[in-house]
Amino acid sequence: MNKPNKRVLCFGELLLRLQSTSDSFFEKDKNTLKIYTGGSEANVAVTLGQLGIPTSYFSAIPQNALSNEIEQILETNYVDITKILHQGERIGSYYLLSANGLTNGEVIYDRNFSAFSNLKISDIDWDNLFDGIDWIHFTAISPALNQQLADLTLFALEQATKKGITISVDLNYRSKLWQYGKNPIDIMPNLIQYVDVVMGNIWAANKMLGTTIDESFSRSTSKDEYIAFANQTAEVLFTKFPKVKHVANTYRFMDNPTHNLFYGTYHNRNTHTYSQPRETNEVIDRIGSGDAFMGGLIYALLHDLSAQQIIDTATAAGFEKLFVEGDFGNGKI
Repeated sequence: MNKPNKRVLCFGELLLRLQSTSDSFFEKDKNTLKIYTGGSEANVAVTLGQLGIPTSYFSAIPQNALSNEIEQILETNYVDITKILHQGERIGSYYLLSANGLTNGEVIYDRNFSAFSNLKISDIDWDNLFDGIDWIHFTAISPALNQQLADLTLFALEQATKKGITISVDLNYRSKLWQYGKNPIDIMPNLIQYVDVVMGNIWAANKMLGTTIDESFSRSTSKDEYIAFANQTAEVLFTKFPKVKHVANTYRFMDNPTHNLFYGTYHNRNTHTYSQPRETNEVIDRIGSGDAFMGGLIYALLHDLSAQQIIDTATAAGFEKLFVEGDFGNGKI
């Protein structure tokens, strides 16, 4: 397979994941942490880099020894870090109160006043940021943080569109982050008008873009029903957003901490298709599986694969992440 001569820019906040080694941060004799580098957009960048796609990453982080170590990790995973902005004093983080990352542990964000959350449009040299870039990927997480970042994200998409850059988005919905007086539906449709590739699921599309949802859907709903509804939702998005050319959805269900049932759907303006379900009872770490799916999707689109190959590649990348500890995947498809 020929390597595409395209460079992707992943744009978003770098995070530290602080994970308790017990189900409490303060349990006697067990109050230790595991620390991982992550953040949805960084996770996608790493998957793309591992898959051989030229990939740059943009975030804002302070200039210190911890930042240097994180940048070295990104470089080890074939991610270009030269577009990272060094300013501010804090790296955003989140705490996961779970002994193994598999139980339903509480997630607590600590992102206010981080270098990225304080970003202003004037902080960024936009011509330099987009120099040599053919594709930019962002997520719904950035505009969820505050109005300033919602405005900055809109500006970034406007500039990318003027330069003819392909734009993709992951409709990551984080209810705990939308706390500044706006709902996703107030912000996201205005951003999606600039987007070529939308990834998410039928629930996120409902919450962020105003598509319908069947409230009776559950774990017991059949795959055929979910696929039919995904086809319907995609057609609504194609009608509502004329620039959107590709839509993909993940379906991920868990019956116990180490179980995962994983499949996806892919849609363009000519066809709808889906992957076969993949199932395991040996999950190691489910965090980042959606980001790996996104990386696999971008990889497949850049290689102009067939519709069936696109969804099979994305699903394989997402599924393989379930067996890798930490936020980053291993680039297997």
